[in-house]
Amino acid sequence: MLQKFENIVLNSIQSPTKRRLILMGTLLAFILSIMMIAPTKMVLAKMLPGKNNDTFTIYTTLANGSSISQTKQVTDCVVGFVQKEEEVLDIEVFLGTGSPLDFAGLIKGSHFKNSENVAEIVLNLTKKHNRVEPSFMMVQRMRKPIQENCEAIFKDTSISFVEPPAGPPVMAAIVAEIYGDNADGIRYLANRVENVFKNTDGLVDIDTMVDEIYDTYEIHVNSTKVARSGVDIKQLNNILYLAFEGMEISVKNSDKYNEQIPIYLSLSKESKKFSSKDINAIKVKLASLKLMNQMGMLIPITELVTINHKDSNPMIMSKNLHQMTNVMAETDMVSQVYPLMEARDTILDTFTDKYEIEKIGLFNLKLTDKETLKVYKLLWDGEMEVTLDTFVDLGAAFISALILIFLLMVIYYKSYTLSGIILLGSFLSIIGVIVGHWVMDVFTADTFFLTATSLIGFIALIGISSRNSLLLIDFTKSLMHEKGLHKAEAIAFATATRAKPIMLTAAAIILASTLLAGDAVFGGLGVALIFGTIAAVIASLFVVPVLLFISDLEKHFHFHEKKAVSINDPL
Repeated sequence: MLQKFENIVLNSIQSPTKRRLILMGTLLAFILSIMMIAPTKMVLAKMLPGKNNDTFTIYTTLANGSSISQTKQVTDCVVGFVQKEEEVLDIEVFLGTGSPLDFAGLIKGSHFKNSENVAEIVLNLTKKHNRVEPSFMMVQRMRKPIQENCEAIFKDTSISFVEPPAGPPVMAAIVAEIYGDNADGIRYLANRVENVFKNTDGLVDIDTMVDEIYDTYEIHVNSTKVARSGVDIKQLNNILYLAFEGMEISVKNSDKYNEQIPIYLSLSKESKKFSSKDINAIKVKLASLKLMNQMGMLIPITELVTINHKDSNPMIMSKNLHQMTNVMAETDMVSQVYPLMEARDTILDTFTDKYEIEKIGLFNLKLTDKETLKVYKLLWDGEMEVTLDTFVDLGAAFISALILIFLLMVIYYKSYTLSGIILLGSFLSIIGVIVGHWVMDVFTADTFFLTATSLIGFIALIGISSRNSLLLIDFTKSLMHEKGLHKAEAIAFATATRAKPIMLTAAAIILASTLLAGDAVFGGLGVALIFGTIAAVIASLFVVPVLLFISDLEKHFHFHEKKAVSINDPL
């Protein structure tokens, strides 16, 4: 068997046509593998794939000023859909507040929720090992019907799905940070960016962290009228608070409890409702509340107060002492890189009607208002920023590893050519990494992304493939020096002899990596090790021998021809 393989290698490296075919085929495979990432997008890149969790949360946000009863209507609609899911064990609804903090809620600001127009619904699922459908696929399936039916109940209602992150926690997959010195200008620009996100395929759960400006009404007490009417101001304040908020009016003693039980009084839910959102409805409601003065006369509250219209005060956000706001979007089972690039291109094409746009950095933009000359900055953050930083860091680690290996080999062999051959043989494993992700994507239901863990596997392959090439070169050198073989015979015999241990090592790596291939997060690492090792073995046994043959090994090894010795004799 080894003799046959030795003859195959010997014929391959001695034939100019076969050498050319091997090198051209390798180059073509490398180019095609790179084209799978761009521009064909057959293999998509993402920081981390979806994680199969045992829980996720649904956030509901109504328009500012909405009542708790309206919020409950929306959550009841959501719960109605969720209850039909067999994999849902239990549901908890938190009205007007955030749920107890978890990993995702800590970053998304759940602890700041304290208003009647917000709610969180926490779902607990059966254990992931006992169900076929992963949680991220369940979220994708449930999102559309719930949003279409429940968001339509009240205008400007937003329903979003939040899962515990698979990696570093971020506010959203894509976050557009908009900076500027003018609040109205930031609001206008944020709304335009939000519209771009809504029209970008793959982006869901779009939200802007700006408060809507809505109508409010202030009740001002006319102290002169109160004094003349014989009504106490404290009495007026108490009835307003008692009617709409409720207050403690007495206590009740109990034989079962050591402490007194407070008794609260307020209007019924129906009595608190206004017929419409205008000043006349408020006057009619307050006119029904009357106070008794010292002479026993009932005086309507509207005779003692003045009702004034006023716009709400929106929240002012800042980061690093700079005024800003965030426009956030999640991705629907796609990588965040490609929707962001599409949204950015749309901004560059359509925002020129009002802004002068200048590119800053790799993706960020600087926008100058043509009329007011106000300057705004659009900076990208979220998982996209983490992805960019991670891939840059891993890319730097990969390049550093290649440089260090190259320098080490130069010191060892005192030859740039041999060091370059070892480096090239290591780098060719990227063909297997990319092709392996494409193969897995074909055979899996959801998209199999090229992730950060995939790059970690690729970096780990450098040492394995370098070792294979190192063994071939050292054995070839020994055969030439000790046995007097010419380079063609030495290369062929070294390759055939080392093929068995190389394949056994590769088999051990592949079998061990199959345990990782099925994991949601570390699947990319397993696939990179499996297919990258296969590519590294092929490169070591076919490409490296050709490169060694066309290099001047006699010069590098200081070979002097002498009487040949049997290769069966010990070295």
